[in-house]
Amino acid sequence: MKITKQLIALAIIFSTAMGVMAQNTSSPYSRYGYGILSDNATSTQRAMGGVGYAMNSGRQINVMNPASYASIDSLTFLFDMGISGSALWSEENGNHGSSFGGGLDYITMQFPITKYMGASIGLLPFSSVGYSFGNEIVNGSNSYEGFGGLNQLYAGLSGRLFNHLNIGVNASFLFGTTVNDIYANTGNGGSTLFERVTQVRDWRLQAGIQYDFYIGANNKFTIGAVFTPEKKLLGETYGIKWDINNDEKPDTLGKTKTNEKYSLPNCWGGGINYQWRDRLMVEADFTYQEWGKAKYSALEGFDSNDLENANERFDNRWEVSVGAQYTPRPRGNYFQRMQYRLGGFFNHDYQLIYTKDVNNNSLKNNIIEYGVSAGVGLPINGFKTMINIGLEYRHRQANPNPLIKEDYLNITLGVNFNEMWFWKNKLR
Repeated sequence: MKITKQLIALAIIFSTAMGVMAQNTSSPYSRYGYGILSDNATSTQRAMGGVGYAMNSGRQINVMNPASYASIDSLTFLFDMGISGSALWSEENGNHGSSFGGGLDYITMQFPITKYMGASIGLLPFSSVGYSFGNEIVNGSNSYEGFGGLNQLYAGLSGRLFNHLNIGVNASFLFGTTVNDIYANTGNGGSTLFERVTQVRDWRLQAGIQYDFYIGANNKFTIGAVFTPEKKLLGETYGIKWDINNDEKPDTLGKTKTNEKYSLPNCWGGGINYQWRDRLMVEADFTYQEWGKAKYSALEGFDSNDLENANERFDNRWEVSVGAQYTPRPRGNYFQRMQYRLGGFFNHDYQLIYTKDVNNNSLKNNIIEYGVSAGVGLPINGFKTMINIGLEYRHRQANPNPLIKEDYLNITLGVNFNEMWFWKNKLR
């Protein structure tokens, strides 16, 4: 009866989360493509630079590699929920701005199926769009606004083959809507809205593998890799053109199925993890995504000046990340049982922005992002549950033309519930 009540409570939390999933991005760069992408890292992993492909601790949920689920203890139930707050400082041509945001990041749970199999379900962000800015044009001005994002509801299964090999798969349902608006305001008071809406409803698969081995009794190495195949993106996209100053209904133009002109790329990830006893863990990861081959086409029925960059081109995305976690004494006093984390990353993003140089030649600008992070895991006395707090600094800008320079300070909070739900007390 106790387990039934707990499952009902978690179901209520999970269904509520689907309606309040935060899209807390506030960046003009999210205007391009599908927005700012997420890498499925939990609050624990974000404090370690976002690593996770080779991580397989039975006490933490690792959605970055579904092969990790089989490492859970056969009596354990894990539930992890994370929230974050973000402060942004931006600079463009000597002009400075700031904004703040935050909300629910993710909600995941993991449980054993058999002694050699584990499963996980949850809700994660896939991408996020959020911006608002403007600029002057001849005889008027333009203002740009965007919001929304894509989420993924996933279910994963993992099995342990032989003594050291895990394989797993995640099946994700992608859903959400992104909206990009341009308001053209003329000097005589006229205003026209050009809007692009993309709605996604699709499935996606990810496969993962992990292999671990020992050198001596205390040195454990784990090698992990994941692969997500390319696919056409299912959903629909359309544009809206509306003269705001008259009473006519807005025109809907170029409505089409996204699988005809939109796609997601092949994605690879790999990493190596080293653990010394149950005190030190160090990992290095590499991610590569073939966004240069992905489709993201223009809307029919719009002039090329109506929606700038409607026919966008992407570049291949890659990222290097490293992280470490140290526990002084897992059975010592409170401060010795705390987990101390540190990490960093460098990301060459998928978005491309084209500008003009001094000779009016087209200049291709990539988006680069790098950052460092740190955090602690706070144990709750008498329980295996852990409260994870992280602090993360990120810098984002275009290259070689910096355009807008963005500096982020993110605070993450995750609660990792670790309960012995499947333990049966002996009758006395």
